[in-house]
Amino acid sequence: MFKKAVEAKAQQRLSGADRKKLKRTIRDRFPRASDADIDALLPPKAEITVSKFQNRVHVYGVEGGFPLFFNVDGRGSEIYPTVFALWELPEMLPYFMLKGGEVSRFVIGGADLMFPGISVAAEGLPSFSAGEPWAVKVPGNPAPIAVGSTTMSSAEALKAGLRGKALRIMHYYRDLLWQSVEGHYVPNSGFLEDVVLEDPSFLASNQPSDSSEGATCESDVQQSCVNNENTEGSIDVNGAISDACAASMQNDSENAAKEITTDASDLKSTANVDAAKLDIELSSLSIEDVDSHLDRCLLQALHTTVKDKDLPMPGSTLWSNHVLPCRPSGITLDIKKSSHKKLSKWLQAKTSTGLITVKEDKYKKEAMLISVNRGHPEYLQFKPEKRPVEKVVQAGDSAASESRSQKALEVVEVYKSSVHVNPIFASVGADTGKLYSASEATDIVFKYIEKENLVKQTNKATVVLDATLCDALFKGAIKKGSTYPTEIHKKDLGATFINRMQAHHMVTRGGESVVRKGVLKTVQIMTERRQGNKKVTKVSGLETFLIDPEALASELQKKFACSTTVAELPGWFIALSV
Repeated sequence: MFKKAVEAKAQQRLSGADRKKLKRTIRDRFPRASDADIDALLPPKAEITVSKFQNRVHVYGVEGGFPLFFNVDGRGSEIYPTVFALWELPEMLPYFMLKGGEVSRFVIGGADLMFPGISVAAEGLPSFSAGEPWAVKVPGNPAPIAVGSTTMSSAEALKAGLRGKALRIMHYYRDLLWQSVEGHYVPNSGFLEDVVLEDPSFLASNQPSDSSEGATCESDVQQSCVNNENTEGSIDVNGAISDACAASMQNDSENAAKEITTDASDLKSTANVDAAKLDIELSSLSIEDVDSHLDRCLLQALHTTVKDKDLPMPGSTLWSNHVLPCRPSGITLDIKKSSHKKLSKWLQAKTSTGLITVKEDKYKKEAMLISVNRGHPEYLQFKPEKRPVEKVVQAGDSAASESRSQKALEVVEVYKSSVHVNPIFASVGADTGKLYSASEATDIVFKYIEKENLVKQTNKATVVLDATLCDALFKGAIKKGSTYPTEIHKKDLGATFINRMQAHHMVTRGGESVVRKGVLKTVQIMTERRQGNKKVTKVSGLETFLIDPEALASELQKKFACSTTVAELPGWFIALSV
């Protein structure tokens, strides 16, 4: 789940209703945790944040603290605690005890847990169902090192002879979620030397040789324990480890237990220090300081992210999507800590200075940003900060990403000027023979509106149509006898303008790229029944996506063990006879 680096696309505070819902979900999901335990992890008066990642994972935690829970599908049905939360409440989840340090080495390396690597107590395998959250512990250490979901029930496991995958690991000690926490980053180069549960002297004295018992032991363990994307092995240490290996593993497990327990104590002390620093930081900001930060963030947003074409804009959108992202690092902005106390009052105060224009939506009962006075002295005197976007590329993933980019398929819809909109392009000096994206084309029509000053003064969300713009948008599209419109809403202007342009699409695969006129044609898949129960699948339209039908037919023939034929029709198609 956290093996590859994925950037968070959004981070926000939970509302009161969402916090209650989250606590109810945690209470139902983890009955071992009492209400007092949950309140200890998520204090009632603390701000709870959620980070939404591109792979649909949601990570919850107390603002300024460690991540405590994560949601796999973003819907709240599959929520798991992090190792940080389990170190605070080790008994929140039932756990599997590993047989030794050699097994834990692969678990904290990202491998799933197999039944042969689990130490089964004398009373037998505990009862569980498929899909339940379970933790993983090593002998002599109360701190869990991983958390995951069971792949089968205990009855199915016994029926299978305790073979196969027991736990699908979702999160483990020192994965990328762990490394994302400040102060706990572990360089990849020293990862095994720091956390592998194995004595370095034991490895040095047991290098592979023709007659080394230690080499045989290590080789057998690696063959039976590793379970990753390329190997479907099992974590089995019974028959592969000799007595000497088992004694060394016991020492390694004890050393690892001390290390992880030490990290657990460091976690608690670090969390307390971070919380204390946060309290000091918030308390040190006076009301005047908060007001000053609010004004600077607003001006930064007006200069960088708030565009006239996006107006009118709800005040909540202005706050969450524009003002908050402009706050300095390490500063937490809370409108309640300011002299205005409410967002609407703050916006009205800025309206009184003439910087912006705000009106209340009588239907939504919300303040709406109508316009920005970009000639205001405060706006002109403010110099926005340049904040470059840093892109972190993992060294190990660079080759793989480059290989994927060479084979990746990219389809982009582009548009070209037509006879209808040529006067608009000519008026702003835009090239009529160039291809434009939807956003670029929309910018052109808004440049024309700004040049001709066509925004309605009494309603900034409406554009008054002059003869040129009216012909570009509606000439030939209005039935005879109908009246041409005299104005249009800003939110409808972009789509109407793009519909009057010539649609094209650009397809890129690797180093090959092609631009075709018209909308993108989809791939057609049909099935037919021939000669009794024989079925044929026909695929057409592959040329649109630069796919070689001969190569695809050969690949599908191997993949599905069937015969394939290629025939030239109005579109290439491949018939798969199954």
